[in-house]
Amino acid sequence: SSGINAEYGGPLDFPHSMEPQLRQLGLPTRLKDGVIVLDQEHTVCTAGKVLNTQQAVILKHLGNCMAEFQIELMSHWSNDVFTVLSESNSAMEINEPDSEDDDVIEDVNEN
Repeated sequence: SSGINAEYGGPLDFPHSMEPQLRQLGLPTRLKDGVIVLDQEHTVCTAGKVLNTQQAVILKHLGNCMAEFQIELMSHWSNDVFTVLSESNSAMEINEPDSEDDDVIEDVNEN
């Protein structure tokens, strides 16, 4: 299975002062001539499995982004105009009326 592995004996690009913190996170590290190295190969995470806090912190330190972030814009407010985006990606604007009348709705796709 695929995942993120830290290689045995390979130097880790961290300041020597971080070695105790990395060891506390579960990495089998030691200092060798002032450089952090791994005492053995270590699997940080496995594809498809939920990460625990320690794994997430290790991945952050190693610079591996493992999350996807996605949003669906449903509406927005700009310059006193509230725009509602429908599921078909068309947009409707609700303008702030100057009077006490009902809201004015315009289909911005017709313009």
